[in-house]
Amino acid sequence: MRVVLIGQQAFGKAVLEAILDAGKDDVSGVFCSPDREGQPDDPLKAGALERNIPVFQPDRFRSADAVAQFTGLTPDLCVMAYVTDIVPMEMIQAPTHGTIQYHPSLLPLHRGPSSINWPIIMGEKKTGLSIFWPDEGLDTGPVLLQKEVEIGPDDTLGSVYFNHLFPRGVEAMLEAIDLIRAGDAPKITQDEGKATYESWVRSKAAKIDWSLPARRVYDLIRGCNPQPGAHTKHGDETLRIFDSSFGAEGDPGVTPGTVIASGADGIEVATADGTVLVRRVQRPGAKKEPAAEFASAAGLKIGDRFG
Repeated sequence: MRVVLIGQQAFGKAVLEAILDAGKDDVSGVFCSPDREGQPDDPLKAGALERNIPVFQPDRFRSADAVAQFTGLTPDLCVMAYVTDIVPMEMIQAPTHGTIQYHPSLLPLHRGPSSINWPIIMGEKKTGLSIFWPDEGLDTGPVLLQKEVEIGPDDTLGSVYFNHLFPRGVEAMLEAIDLIRAGDAPKITQDEGKATYESWVRSKAAKIDWSLPARRVYDLIRGCNPQPGAHTKHGDETLRIFDSSFGAEGDPGVTPGTVIASGADGIEVATADGTVLVRRVQRPGAKKEPAAEFASAAGLKIGDRFG
């Protein structure tokens, strides 16, 4: 088949390389975001140029020029691998066999842009990925295939993505393409009665409420690690918290947010029903550092409060 790939970053590059290395289909072109001044080339663009694949970088995928460039490649299949822009239906419907898209959740659960963060933040024990046929809605099209992924009690956004959803997503893309080539690709309608949608995990959603149970605080921190980083206040300074661990259970007997211990392992902070051990933090304009180093530099004392 003649494949056109739309995507970006390392995941897009990995999917491109996997298709080319499989040697079953031809990639006619790659579409990715425009270059940013002073920034290196997108990994997908770099990977395509290394393989002598034509690269297109429209300012807007919905522009007439972008649609004309796409349809001019006469694709049999469009593969969307990590797409954040809106791709028009003129592109989605143009290929002979349509368009497939990767989404890192078990659709119809966790539609939306931060679909890896939210299951962790919500304390769920599993998530997964879907390869689906996009339509006019947001992550609403029929499902081609899905893969489940376990969320361990100490998994973070980074570990779930890089250890599971990234590599298994690349494999699933190849499996889906094989099914399409063989004429065996299903189109399973999503159950709207089970659908959920969550927006971006940004600053407001990543703010720590220490008055919540320790498990919920811990889940928020790991669901925001490494992006966007859960945050709290120390005095007038916003502190982003990354590596942490679930601490003691039971009423700590102090106001939530209170520092009850500080040492080489980190800073132990009280919650509604236990503690969380903060291990790595980041001050504004600084690099990430061990919490013990921050505590020493900031003169943190037992009894100080976050939040």
